[in-house]
Amino acid sequence: MKVAVLAHEKFPDRAKTAVGLLRYSDYEVEAVLDRDNAGKRVSDFLPDVQDAPIVAEMADAPDVDALIVGIAPIGGGFDESWRSDVTTALERGCDLISGLHYFLEDDAEFARLADENDCDVWDVRKPPEDLTVAQGAADEVDAEVILTVGTDCSVGKMTATLELLEAARERGADAGFIPTGQTGIMIEGWGNPVDRVVSDFTAGAVEEMILERGDDYDYLFVEGQGSIVHPAYSAVTCGILHGSMADKLVLCHEAGREVVHGYESFDLPPIGDYVDLYENLARPVHETEIVAGALNTKEVADDAAARDAVATFADELDAPVTDPVRFGDPDGDELDAVLEAIL
Repeated sequence: MKVAVLAHEKFPDRAKTAVGLLRYSDYEVEAVLDRDNAGKRVSDFLPDVQDAPIVAEMADAPDVDALIVGIAPIGGGFDESWRSDVTTALERGCDLISGLHYFLEDDAEFARLADENDCDVWDVRKPPEDLTVAQGAADEVDAEVILTVGTDCSVGKMTATLELLEAARERGADAGFIPTGQTGIMIEGWGNPVDRVVSDFTAGAVEEMILERGDDYDYLFVEGQGSIVHPAYSAVTCGILHGSMADKLVLCHEAGREVVHGYESFDLPPIGDYVDLYENLARPVHETEIVAGALNTKEVADDAAARDAVATFADELDAPVTDPVRFGDPDGDELDAVLEAIL
């Protein structure tokens, strides 16, 4: 499918969904909408993903099958400055895909245009209506469950999950992916958006996916969300931890991050504290341990400094660590050590 991706004023550093789609999805991205960087190309910012022109608005984009909203601000609201792009897409007969908490299909103008132009609207964050509470049964599946957890939100949990999944498959592991957020769902075409699920059903939504796929694979890689210390998102993190009944955890962190993203008055605890927090919280439901780490070094200038940061994180964690994007060489010793701990 050919798509345009909306990422106004946030590409690439604050456009996790857009970047995730460019790196991992099967969509053919024909254009990125970003009025701040119009006239440039994706490759000017991200040389290791599929390339596309950056345009100012949907009217400047080539013919595509769908427009994807590739950003999700805190709270998941809809910015009215995007309305003309969405209406232009619908008038051109494009489908809509959105991961916002604001459901585009419930917008009267968008619903009318979608009906008039025979367009489908997929609000990825709209959960199924038949979810229920967890039964504590995820540990009954055949697969070994690996969950990424974070020191904070926006440290690269989805990226680490997909990178480790692909590396495991390259080594012959029979591994599947459990998407829990909007980007993962867009990439895979299925999943439960746990940050939109009624809190009583969060663990159940994760458990449902584990039970659905758990006997089809030897390993399941579960996409983590938020952080157990995050003042806003900790409930989602706990729901995934308990619902997945993970056998092993991979702690994800961004090099240099010292305070909670978006809540800078809250300091991040020492790395060692996270080991106790996650393992102790999980233990009454299902015993697990942090066996490896994934460090996001995108803000570190050179490879030597990045390797030093990886080594420091490994010492603090007392476990093997790599940056699976920067040092994802299939023959890399760091990646081998992480996979050996996981598989």
